[in-house]
Amino acid sequence: MSTRWGMTVPLGGITLADHATVFAALAEAGFTDAWSSEVAGADAFTPLTLAAAWAPELALGTAIAPVFTRGPGLLAMTAAALAEAAPGRFRLGIGASSPVVVGDWNAAEFTEPYARSRDMLRFLRAALSGEMVDRAFDTFAVRRFRLERTPEIAPRLLLAALRPGMLRLAAAEADGVILNWLSAADVPTALAETKAAGAGFEVVARIFVCPTEDAGYARTLGRRMIAAYLTVPAYAEFHRWLGREPLLGAMWQAWAAGDRKGALAAIPDAVVDDLIVHGSPDECRAKVQAYAGAGVHVPVMALLPTPGDVLPLVRALGR
Repeated sequence: MSTRWGMTVPLGGITLADHATVFAALAEAGFTDAWSSEVAGADAFTPLTLAAAWAPELALGTAIAPVFTRGPGLLAMTAAALAEAAPGRFRLGIGASSPVVVGDWNAAEFTEPYARSRDMLRFLRAALSGEMVDRAFDTFAVRRFRLERTPEIAPRLLLAALRPGMLRLAAAEADGVILNWLSAADVPTALAETKAAGAGFEVVARIFVCPTEDAGYARTLGRRMIAAYLTVPAYAEFHRWLGREPLLGAMWQAWAAGDRKGALAAIPDAVVDDLIVHGSPDECRAKVQAYAGAGVHVPVMALLPTPGDVLPLVRALGR
Protein backbone atom coordinates (compact mmCIF):
# COMPACT_ATOMS: atom_id res chain seq x y z
CA MET A 1 0.00 0.00 0.00
CA SER A 2 1.51 3.33 -1.05
CA THR A 3 2.05 6.14 1.44
CA ARG A 4 -0.26 9.13 1.34
CA TRP A 5 0.55 12.51 2.91
CA GLY A 6 -2.02 14.16 5.16
CA MET A 7 -2.68 17.44 6.93
CA THR A 8 -5.11 18.17 9.76
CA VAL A 9 -7.70 20.81 8.94
CA PRO A 10 -8.84 23.44 9.60
CA LEU A 11 -5.58 25.34 9.98
CA GLY A 12 -5.32 27.78 12.86
CA GLY A 13 -5.65 31.46 12.14
CA ILE A 14 -7.58 30.99 8.87
CA THR A 15 -11.36 31.14 8.80
CA LEU A 16 -13.31 28.24 7.36
CA ALA A 17 -14.65 30.61 4.71
CA ASP A 18 -11.07 31.14 3.53
CA HIS A 19 -10.10 27.47 3.44
CA ALA A 20 -10.52 27.13 -0.32
CA THR A 21 -7.04 28.67 -0.47
CA VAL A 22 -5.79 26.21 2.14
CA PHE A 23 -7.07 23.16 0.27
CA ALA A 24 -5.58 24.43 -2.98
CA ALA A 25 -2.23 24.95 -1.24
CA LEU A 26 -2.34 21.43 0.20
CA ALA A 27 -2.96 19.86 -3.19
CA GLU A 28 -0.30 21.98 -4.89
CA ALA A 29 2.23 21.03 -2.19
CA GLY A 30 1.68 17.32 -2.75
CA PHE A 31 -0.63 16.54 0.15
CA THR A 32 -3.09 13.80 -0.74
CA ASP A 33 -5.31 13.89 2.34
CA ALA A 34 -7.19 16.32 4.58
CA TRP A 35 -8.14 14.95 8.00
CA SER A 36 -10.17 16.62 10.72
CA SER A 37 -10.15 16.29 14.47
CA GLU A 38 -12.90 17.07 16.98
CA VAL A 39 -12.09 18.47 20.40
CA ALA A 40 -13.33 22.01 21.08
CA GLY A 41 -12.71 23.79 17.77
CA ALA A 42 -14.48 22.95 14.53
CA ASP A 43 -16.56 19.80 14.43
CA ALA A 44 -15.14 16.87 12.49
CA PHE A 45 -17.43 17.10 9.45
CA THR A 46 -17.86 20.75 8.42
CA PRO A 47 -14.24 21.31 7.28
CA LEU A 48 -14.35 18.09 5.26
CA THR A 49 -17.64 19.05 3.66
CA LEU A 50 -15.97 22.21 2.39
CA ALA A 51 -12.99 20.19 1.18
CA ALA A 52 -15.33 17.78 -0.62
CA ALA A 53 -16.62 20.68 -2.71
CA TRP A 54 -13.46 22.77 -3.02
CA ALA A 55 -10.75 20.10 -3.40
CA PRO A 56 -12.01 17.05 -5.29
CA GLU A 57 -8.45 15.74 -5.57
CA LEU A 58 -8.05 15.25 -1.79
CA ALA A 59 -8.95 12.16 0.20
CA LEU A 60 -10.82 13.00 3.42
CA GLY A 61 -11.00 11.50 6.88
CA THR A 62 -12.11 12.11 10.46
CA ALA A 63 -9.59 11.49 13.20
CA ILE A 64 -11.77 11.21 15.06
CA ALA A 65 -15.53 11.46 15.48
CA PRO A 66 -16.26 10.35 19.07
CA VAL A 67 -18.60 7.39 19.52
CA PHE A 68 -20.35 8.91 22.55
CA THR A 69 -21.22 12.45 21.44
CA ARG A 70 -23.63 11.58 18.60
CA GLY A 71 -26.37 9.02 18.56
CA PRO A 72 -25.83 6.04 16.26
CA GLY A 73 -28.38 7.20 13.68
CA LEU A 74 -27.04 10.76 13.54
CA LEU A 75 -23.45 9.58 13.15
CA ALA A 76 -24.51 7.26 10.32
CA MET A 77 -26.47 10.04 8.57
CA THR A 78 -23.60 12.52 8.85
CA ALA A 79 -21.08 10.01 7.53
CA ALA A 80 -23.40 8.96 4.72
CA ALA A 81 -23.92 12.55 3.61
CA LEU A 82 -20.18 13.21 3.43
CA ALA A 83 -19.61 9.90 1.64
CA GLU A 84 -22.23 10.96 -0.91
CA ALA A 85 -20.57 14.36 -1.33
CA ALA A 86 -17.12 12.82 -1.81
CA PRO A 87 -17.68 9.39 -3.39
CA GLY A 88 -14.86 6.98 -2.60
CA ARG A 89 -12.77 9.68 -0.94
CA PHE A 90 -14.02 9.63 2.65
CA ARG A 91 -12.80 7.56 5.61
CA LEU A 92 -14.83 7.63 8.81
CA GLY A 93 -12.49 7.45 11.76
CA ILE A 94 -14.20 6.91 15.10
CA GLY A 95 -12.90 6.54 18.62
CA ALA A 96 -13.74 6.68 22.29
CA SER A 97 -12.33 10.21 22.85
CA SER A 98 -11.93 11.10 26.55
CA PRO A 99 -13.96 11.67 29.73
CA VAL A 100 -13.37 15.43 29.46
CA VAL A 101 -14.65 15.74 25.88
CA VAL A 102 -17.50 13.30 26.36
CA GLY A 103 -18.60 13.97 29.92
CA ASP A 104 -17.47 17.45 30.91
CA TRP A 105 -18.08 19.14 27.56
CA ASN A 106 -20.87 17.11 25.97
CA ALA A 107 -22.87 15.94 28.98
CA ALA A 108 -22.71 12.29 27.92
CA GLU A 109 -21.72 9.30 30.01
CA PHE A 110 -18.24 7.94 29.29
CA THR A 111 -18.65 4.27 30.16
CA GLU A 112 -17.38 1.07 28.54
CA PRO A 113 -15.37 2.78 25.79
CA TYR A 114 -14.21 -0.52 24.28
CA ALA A 115 -17.73 -1.93 24.07
CA ARG A 116 -19.21 1.34 22.79
CA SER A 117 -16.55 1.54 20.06
CA ARG A 118 -17.16 -2.09 19.04
CA ASP A 119 -20.93 -1.63 18.98
CA MET A 120 -20.70 1.57 16.96
CA LEU A 121 -18.41 -0.11 14.44
CA ARG A 122 -20.92 -2.93 14.01
CA PHE A 123 -23.89 -0.58 13.74
CA LEU A 124 -22.17 1.70 11.22
CA ARG A 125 -21.03 -1.23 9.09
CA ALA A 126 -24.63 -2.38 8.75
CA ALA A 127 -26.28 1.04 8.47
CA LEU A 128 -23.89 2.46 5.88
CA SER A 129 -24.37 -0.58 3.67
CA GLY A 130 -28.12 0.15 3.54
CA GLU A 131 -29.34 -2.48 5.99
CA MET A 132 -32.24 -1.91 8.35
CA VAL A 133 -30.80 -2.10 11.85
CA ASP A 134 -33.14 -3.42 14.54
CA ARG A 135 -30.90 -4.68 17.29
CA ALA A 136 -29.95 -4.38 20.93
CA PHE A 137 -26.20 -3.95 21.16
CA ASP A 138 -24.45 -4.21 24.53
CA THR A 139 -24.21 -0.42 24.97
CA PHE A 140 -27.23 0.88 23.03
CA ALA A 141 -30.28 -0.34 21.15
CA VAL A 142 -31.52 0.76 17.72
CA ARG A 143 -35.08 0.17 16.53
CA ARG A 144 -35.76 -0.19 12.79
CA PHE A 145 -33.26 2.35 11.51
CA ARG A 146 -32.50 2.53 7.81
CA LEU A 147 -30.71 5.34 5.99
CA GLU A 148 -32.94 7.09 3.47
CA ARG A 149 -29.86 8.11 1.48
CA THR A 150 -27.38 5.25 1.35
CA PRO A 151 -24.05 6.31 -0.18
CA GLU A 152 -23.15 4.57 -3.40
CA ILE A 153 -19.69 3.93 -1.94
CA ALA A 154 -19.77 3.31 1.80
CA PRO A 155 -16.92 4.98 3.68
CA ARG A 156 -14.15 2.81 5.05
CA LEU A 157 -14.35 2.58 8.86
CA LEU A 158 -11.23 3.25 10.90
CA LEU A 159 -10.87 2.93 14.66
CA ALA A 160 -8.63 5.03 16.88
CA ALA A 161 -6.68 2.70 19.14
CA LEU A 162 -3.93 2.89 21.74
CA ARG A 163 -3.44 -0.33 23.69
CA PRO A 164 -3.70 -4.01 22.66
CA GLY A 165 -7.43 -4.54 23.18
CA MET A 166 -8.54 -1.67 20.97
CA LEU A 167 -5.76 -2.33 18.45
CA ARG A 168 -6.95 -5.93 18.10
CA LEU A 169 -10.54 -4.75 17.74
CA ALA A 170 -9.46 -2.48 14.90
CA ALA A 171 -7.70 -5.37 13.21
CA ALA A 172 -10.70 -7.66 13.63
CA GLU A 173 -13.59 -5.36 12.71
CA ALA A 174 -12.40 -2.08 11.16
CA ASP A 175 -10.84 -1.25 7.81
CA GLY A 176 -7.94 0.51 9.45
CA VAL A 177 -6.51 2.01 12.62
CA ILE A 178 -5.71 5.55 13.70
CA LEU A 179 -2.66 5.98 15.93
CA ASN A 180 -1.95 9.05 18.02
CA TRP A 181 0.62 10.41 20.48
CA LEU A 182 3.43 8.02 19.64
CA SER A 183 6.88 8.26 18.11
CA ALA A 184 7.96 6.65 14.87
CA ALA A 185 9.91 4.13 16.96
CA ASP A 186 6.70 3.18 18.80
CA VAL A 187 4.79 2.31 15.63
CA PRO A 188 6.02 -1.30 15.34
CA THR A 189 4.95 -1.98 18.94
CA ALA A 190 1.42 -0.81 18.16
CA LEU A 191 1.20 -2.59 14.82
CA ALA A 192 2.34 -5.87 16.33
CA GLU A 193 -1.18 -6.05 17.80
CA THR A 194 -2.84 -5.69 14.37
CA LYS A 195 -1.20 -8.64 12.60
CA ALA A 196 -4.55 -10.38 12.20
CA ALA A 197 -5.88 -7.56 10.00
CA GLY A 198 -6.94 -8.37 6.48
CA ALA A 199 -5.55 -7.11 3.21
CA GLY A 200 -5.94 -3.39 2.63
CA PHE A 201 -5.91 -2.52 6.33
CA GLU A 202 -4.97 1.17 6.56
CA VAL A 203 -2.70 2.66 9.20
CA VAL A 204 -3.15 6.37 9.88
CA ALA A 205 -1.11 8.33 12.43
CA ARG A 206 -1.71 11.85 13.70
CA ILE A 207 1.65 13.54 14.21
CA PHE A 208 2.11 16.84 16.01
CA VAL A 209 4.43 19.06 13.99
CA CYS A 210 5.96 22.36 15.10
CA PRO A 211 7.95 23.65 12.11
CA THR A 212 10.43 25.94 13.83
CA GLU A 213 14.17 25.82 14.44
CA ASP A 214 13.62 27.43 17.84
CA ALA A 215 13.88 24.23 19.88
CA GLY A 216 13.14 26.06 23.12
CA TYR A 217 9.83 27.33 21.76
CA ALA A 218 8.87 23.91 20.40
CA ARG A 219 9.76 22.12 23.64
CA THR A 220 7.87 24.61 25.80
CA LEU A 221 4.76 24.13 23.68
CA GLY A 222 5.33 20.39 23.55
CA ARG A 223 5.63 20.12 27.34
CA ARG A 224 2.29 21.86 27.79
CA MET A 225 0.62 19.47 25.37
CA ILE A 226 2.24 16.39 26.88
CA ALA A 227 1.18 17.40 30.39
CA ALA A 228 -2.37 18.07 29.21
CA TYR A 229 -2.78 14.84 27.24
CA LEU A 230 -0.55 12.21 28.77
CA THR A 231 -1.99 12.71 32.25
CA VAL A 232 -5.36 11.51 30.91
CA PRO A 233 -5.63 7.93 32.22
CA ALA A 234 -5.95 6.23 28.81
CA TYR A 235 -2.90 8.01 27.43
CA ALA A 236 -0.93 7.47 30.63
CA GLU A 237 -1.57 3.74 30.44
CA PHE A 238 -0.67 3.78 26.76
CA HIS A 239 2.74 5.25 27.51
CA ARG A 240 3.31 2.89 30.40
CA TRP A 241 2.64 0.08 27.92
CA LEU A 242 5.12 1.66 25.51
CA GLY A 243 7.73 1.66 28.29
CA ARG A 244 7.87 5.37 29.22
CA GLU A 245 7.18 4.95 32.94
CA PRO A 246 10.83 5.75 33.84
CA LEU A 247 10.70 8.95 31.78
CA LEU A 248 7.19 10.14 32.63
CA GLY A 249 6.74 8.82 36.16
CA ALA A 250 7.91 12.06 37.77
CA MET A 251 5.48 14.08 35.66
CA TRP A 252 2.58 11.83 36.64
CA GLN A 253 3.50 12.06 40.33
CA ALA A 254 3.75 15.86 40.27
CA TRP A 255 0.49 16.18 38.34
CA ALA A 256 -1.35 13.91 40.78
CA ALA A 257 -0.05 16.08 43.64
CA GLY A 258 -1.41 19.22 41.99
CA ASP A 259 2.05 20.53 41.13
CA ARG A 260 1.50 21.68 37.55
CA LYS A 261 4.80 23.57 37.24
CA GLY A 262 6.67 20.61 38.65
CA ALA A 263 4.95 18.30 36.17
CA LEU A 264 6.03 20.45 33.24
CA ALA A 265 9.60 20.65 34.50
CA ALA A 266 9.75 16.87 34.95
CA ILE A 267 9.19 16.12 31.25
CA PRO A 268 12.58 15.32 29.66
CA ASP A 269 13.61 16.94 26.39
CA ALA A 270 13.99 13.45 24.94
CA VAL A 271 10.28 12.72 25.42
CA VAL A 272 9.27 16.00 23.81
CA ASP A 273 11.59 15.35 20.88
CA ASP A 274 10.14 11.84 20.48
CA LEU A 275 6.50 12.92 20.46
CA ILE A 276 6.59 16.40 18.91
CA VAL A 277 8.20 16.77 15.49
CA HIS A 278 10.07 20.06 15.29
CA GLY A 279 12.87 21.67 13.31
CA SER A 280 13.11 23.18 9.85
CA PRO A 281 10.45 22.14 7.33
CA ASP A 282 12.96 19.78 5.71
CA GLU A 283 13.79 18.21 9.07
CA CYS A 284 10.10 17.91 9.95
CA ARG A 285 9.31 16.28 6.62
CA ALA A 286 12.08 13.72 7.16
CA LYS A 287 10.86 12.92 10.67
CA VAL A 288 7.29 12.47 9.44
CA GLN A 289 8.59 10.22 6.66
CA ALA A 290 10.09 8.02 9.39
CA TYR A 291 6.53 7.13 10.45
CA ALA A 292 5.86 5.92 6.92
CA GLY A 293 9.02 3.86 7.07
CA ALA A 294 7.75 2.27 10.29
CA GLY A 295 4.50 1.11 8.69
CA VAL A 296 2.15 4.12 8.61
CA HIS A 297 0.27 4.45 5.30
CA VAL A 298 -1.11 7.93 6.00
CA PRO A 299 1.03 10.15 8.22
CA VAL A 300 -1.20 13.11 9.07
CA MET A 301 0.48 16.27 10.31
CA ALA A 302 -1.25 18.36 12.96
CA LEU A 303 0.43 21.77 12.88
CA LEU A 304 1.17 23.48 16.17
CA PRO A 305 1.17 27.27 16.37
CA THR A 306 4.32 29.02 15.19
CA PRO A 307 4.97 32.71 14.49
CA GLY A 308 4.29 33.87 10.96
CA ASP A 309 2.07 32.89 8.05
CA VAL A 310 1.02 29.25 8.09
CA LEU A 311 0.54 28.75 4.32
CA PRO A 312 4.25 29.04 3.41
CA LEU A 313 4.95 26.39 6.06
CA VAL A 314 2.29 24.12 4.57
CA ARG A 315 3.89 24.47 1.15
CA ALA A 316 7.35 23.79 2.60
CA LEU A 317 6.12 20.64 4.38
CA GLY A 318 4.62 19.11 1.24
CA ARG A 319 6.18 16.38 -0.86
